[in-house]
Amino acid sequence: MNDPPQVGERIPPFAIGAIDAQRMKTMAAILRDPYPIHWDRNATAALGLGGRTVNQGPLNLGYIANMLMAWAGDDAIRRLTIAFHARVLDGDAVEAHGVVDSVTVTEHGWAAACTVWLERGTDRVVTGTAEVATFEP
Repeated sequence: MNDPPQVGERIPPFAIGAIDAQRMKTMAAILRDPYPIHWDRNATAALGLGGRTVNQGPLNLGYIANMLMAWAGDDAIRRLTIAFHARVLDGDAVEAHGVVDSVTVTEHGWAAACTVWLERGTDRVVTGTAEVATFEP
């Protein structure tokens, strides 16, 4: 993106199809995360989650980061602060969204403060703020 965004502009959403339980299991192994809710359906059934595994927080954060990078460039994220509000379970479809709150333009590029979130249906399961910037040589 070369032209600066406008205040109120919606960032193109980043859609993730149904969350894959096998991906969660792989990520648990990569992260050395021993918490069984990410890979053991029996553990989640015992917790009343219906036997669906729980997506890792870093993956949910990554969906928002991917949305921002697709929009502003791979090296544009300067700050990303989020809060987790609900679990994302295997089989859930989620979509990352954002909106531009403010823009600063300089001779070297632009910077934008944004509100970002991850939705499951109409529920916002992750919310936060981001600062992105592009600086052209």
